[in-house]
Amino acid sequence: MSAAPIQTVAIEPAILYFGTPVVLISTKNEDGTSNLAPMSSAFWLGWRCILGLDASSKTTENLIRSGECVLNLPSVNEVGAVDSIARTTGSHPIPDAKQMRGYSHDKLKWESAGLTPVPSETVAPPRALECPVQMEAVLAAQNGFMADDPVWKVGIVVFEVRIQRVHVHPSLLMDGHENRIDPDKWHPLFMSFQKFYGLAPGQVHGSRLGEIEEATYRSPDVDRARLIAG
Repeated sequence: MSAAPIQTVAIEPAILYFGTPVVLISTKNEDGTSNLAPMSSAFWLGWRCILGLDASSKTTENLIRSGECVLNLPSVNEVGAVDSIARTTGSHPIPDAKQMRGYSHDKLKWESAGLTPVPSETVAPPRALECPVQMEAVLAAQNGFMADDPVWKVGIVVFEVRIQRVHVHPSLLMDGHENRIDPDKWHPLFMSFQKFYGLAPGQVHGSRLGEIEEATYRSPDVDRARLIAG
């Protein structure tokens, strides 16, 4: 008996967040305090990261002004901390779009999340100690988004940031390697359609890409970062 043919249906979901890693971005406020904000529109290429942020957010304001941030990657163990500040904003007054979605203003997000700020080595914003991965970064480029739409084009900003330091909990390191993360030890927190998920233990299938030596992807940014004094 032949298998039934695969069928599809055309749908119009309001969002297309099929699954991306959660990032807690720390930035410096104009008064010297720091802001902490969860987001999940991020992806990495080499030692660069692309961030999609609400143009009205405090993180966006701080990043444009200071050009610095820390990308803290929570594991599934920090999901409670992330969720506790998920609908808060450091902006005051609260932007209209966030008011409509039930956000509240929170000046003390570190305390609300129960996370510990620790000094960074190359940027002013602090790192989140409890997050297993913490990446100090500087702004490399800023771009608009949805330029073809007269209303939405002012609502989102896309940033490219360059990583300058990568801090990890030692428990994530691959045995016998100083500079490699063991994916079997790293349990990132993901957001899919506004809900939190983790990874199932172990690989679901072997990877031919995984047979390529990781060092072949090494970019000049790694050597550039070494020249920055801590």
